[in-house]
Amino acid sequence: MLSRLAAALVPAAVGLNVTTDVGARLAPGSIIAANHTSLADPAVVLAALRRLGVEPVVMAAAGLWRVPVLGRALAREGHIPVHRGDRRAVEALHTAAEALARGRLVLIYGEGGLPRRRDPGEAGPRPFRSGLARLTRSTGAPVVPLGQAGARRIVSGSRPKQFAGLVTAPLRRPGVHVHVGPPVVLTGSHADRTAHAHQAVTAAWRTAVGRLGEPVVLSS
Repeated sequence: MLSRLAAALVPAAVGLNVTTDVGARLAPGSIIAANHTSLADPAVVLAALRRLGVEPVVMAAAGLWRVPVLGRALAREGHIPVHRGDRRAVEALHTAAEALARGRLVLIYGEGGLPRRRDPGEAGPRPFRSGLARLTRSTGAPVVPLGQAGARRIVSGSRPKQFAGLVTAPLRRPGVHVHVGPPVVLTGSHADRTAHAHQAVTAAWRTAVGRLGEPVVLSS
């Protein structure tokens, strides 16, 4: 339902373009790793993936499950709450591994959170946490890198600015671009796997930024 809702609402509010590299493949049992820049980009990514025929299980901050309507929808559809800084965080990896074993695709944000910047510009993916590397080590699942650019044009800055950006998006029609790269198989230590995944997602993000013509800030 969330993927269908995003696919209906996002194109009505923004100019969404989706591209894929030659060799890009969203095979069952794959991990989709995306960069995370805005509260709006999960909806953008879900809309883009549905356009490609994919409805993934999403690993997301556990706080979203406390939002009355959204929380029930997330639980009903089998999305995975991540309790950051809590011993329950490992449970999310076990649940994700089970979903992958059933042939589901799992969407994960390797950075583990949003940047604290308030400007609407783009910056490269911040350092990844270890969860993605640990998940690939336990499952052997390939990682499909996904880069998105432009979501900060929809929502960024202070809470009033975020609300204003969301309300005015259908009038402004900001452009967003999602690019999917070819899958990679991570090997080696956790550090090696994390670095490889970060490099692949950054490459996909650079393609998205280039296609969109979005200005890039020097630091996040």
